[in-house]
Amino acid sequence: MRRVITGDDADGHSLIIVDGPPSGEIGDPNLGGLFEIWHEALGEPLDPKDARDRGEAKPVLSPASGHVKVRWFAIAPTPDGVPVEMIKGAVRQRFADFEAEDHLTDQDRHPAMHQTDSIDIICLISGEASLILDNTETRLKPGQIVIQRGTSHGWTAHGGTALFLAVLIERTMK
Repeated sequence: MRRVITGDDADGHSLIIVDGPPSGEIGDPNLGGLFEIWHEALGEPLDPKDARDRGEAKPVLSPASGHVKVRWFAIAPTPDGVPVEMIKGAVRQRFADFEAEDHLTDQDRHPAMHQTDSIDIICLISGEASLILDNTETRLKPGQIVIQRGTSHGWTAHGGTALFLAVLIERTMK
C-alpha cells in the first residue's frame, strides 16, 4: 500500500509531500484491518502549500465532524470452525480498538454489522466480497462501487482477502 500526496512548494510548483505507506494501521493487509491515507476538514480553504501530513497515526472508524477520510480496508474470510461467540467478541474488540464499538448493530445478522454517520464511497480493489444489509446481501467484484448512506451494513470476503478503498464523508444523521 502506497500513498502519494501532492502539494505546492513556496513558488507554487507542484511536488510530492508524502510518498510512503499508510500513516497508521490496525491489522494486517492479508488478514484484515484499517489503513489510513488522509483525513481533512471540509469547508476550509484548500492550501496546497500546507505540507502537513493529514494521515492519522491511529485509525478511527468514522471521520471527525466536518471531515472527509480516505483509507484502505481489508477483510478476510471468516475462519472455519471458530465459534460464533468468539468471532463476535473479536469483532467487538477490533471495533473498540478503532473507537467504534458503539457503531455495532446486529451481530446476529453479521458479526461486524455496524452503522456510521457518514456517506461512504467504497470501491472493491481486489478479491471478492459481499455487502450485507439488514434484509439483503449483494456480491461485489473488483472495480464495483458501493455508496453507503448511513445504513447498517457488514462485509464478507469470499475465497481470500478483499481490499477496498473508502472515502468517508461525515454527515449528521436525522
